[in-house]
Amino acid sequence: MKKKVISALLSVAMISSLLIGCGNNTEAPAEKAEAGTETEKAEEPAKEAEASAESGSVYYLNFKPEVDEQWQEIATAYTEETGVPVKVVTAASGTYEEVLKSEIAGSDAPTLFQINGPVGYNSWKDYCMDLTDTELYKNLSDKSLAVTGSDGGVYGVPYTVESYGIIYNDEIMQKYFAMDGAVVKSVDEIGSFDTLKAVVEDMQAKKDDLGIDGVFASTSLLPGEDWRWQTHLANIPVYYEYKDKGVTDLDDLEFTYSENFKNIFDLYINNSTCAPTLLGSKAVTDSMAEFALGQCAMVQNGNWGWGQISGVDGNVVTEENVKFMPIYIGAAGEANQGLCTGTENFWCVNSQTSEANQKATLDFVNWLISSDAGKDYMVNTLGNAAPFTTFGDDEKPQDPLAKEMFRYMENGKTSVSWNFTTFPSQDFKDDFGAALLEYCNGNMTWDEVADTVVTRWAEEKAATK
Repeated sequence: MKKKVISALLSVAMISSLLIGCGNNTEAPAEKAEAGTETEKAEEPAKEAEASAESGSVYYLNFKPEVDEQWQEIATAYTEETGVPVKVVTAASGTYEEVLKSEIAGSDAPTLFQINGPVGYNSWKDYCMDLTDTELYKNLSDKSLAVTGSDGGVYGVPYTVESYGIIYNDEIMQKYFAMDGAVVKSVDEIGSFDTLKAVVEDMQAKKDDLGIDGVFASTSLLPGEDWRWQTHLANIPVYYEYKDKGVTDLDDLEFTYSENFKNIFDLYINNSTCAPTLLGSKAVTDSMAEFALGQCAMVQNGNWGWGQISGVDGNVVTEENVKFMPIYIGAAGEANQGLCTGTENFWCVNSQTSEANQKATLDFVNWLISSDAGKDYMVNTLGNAAPFTTFGDDEKPQDPLAKEMFRYMENGKTSVSWNFTTFPSQDFKDDFGAALLEYCNGNMTWDEVADTVVTRWAEEKAATK
């Protein structure tokens, strides 16, 4: 039956072709020429589409809104140089998983996307191409940084290493150290939570003399903007719990360093530029602007924050005064603690897209890590500390926070690893952030916050099994 239908359709198509041919033969010469011209015009886009399909194209779904403009510039430059189309779409803050979920199943799916580590790989492993034999992986300076599957394949390659901690304005700190009765006379004397707390509270009491509105910038708890606390700050107590138990992941988190988290979080919100009850309206850009304008002395963020500081109109903080210190929470041995260093930025190539798109995508990322132009974009435009053997010592970022990051990595301190890549889900982090906001608003006790963390961790871990 199916063969008969196909045969009938072919017959109709042949008859239609013959009729069209007869019509053309009886056409006036001028009309015939005009029709031919229109046909040629119609064929041009088709040829371009066919050529694009053969050579492939790149669609990168970007994770970080703060570097969208830079990625658009890179995409344009690469297309101008190679002729290969590159599209960059940037998900809004806190929506990446949702956007990826809707885009990955479409006809025009991302060819290059990001995962945050092993948990992200478990969610998207059906779309992750094995990168073992690619130049991208072969040029990775530390192969242990890659995300691997149970089959030994390589499915995610980090494209940057980053650090975060407490960024401070050294000019304000030096002004404080020169005051009578200052708790310490140098940042080097701050090596524990107790000392940090004493310094911060004394500075807050003297904020008018220091010319600041508060020691810390506002603790942004606007939904989608709270990742610095429910992910980055939360990483530290989880790091120490993992360390105590000799594990790299847990199905059930006890949150044994709950009080330590509370202590540093309280220090942030009670010695800030604004009241705790106003933090639900604050975004990361607000807090970075407060630091850039000299309204505070400290802010928790990462080395990527330099662009957010230097880009603020009226910025008064000079490069030489932008420094890092570790985030102390009162854990044993923290005097030897460095910055929180690692990555949750792993490139994955879509295994479900065409071979042409896969090749085009791998060519694009290889250009980024191997060509002079690409490496310049990686280092000087994106501010990446790219972990590839193709980058020399003179090709490291030169902004002040990057320099501080490398200084801590090389000074013998023990970096705090990024364990938040094992956090069970975005829902867990969102619920943690919401609980922190309720705590700041006086609607939840700390015990209730801690219970939310423990309960939601276990529930979300179980859901991934």
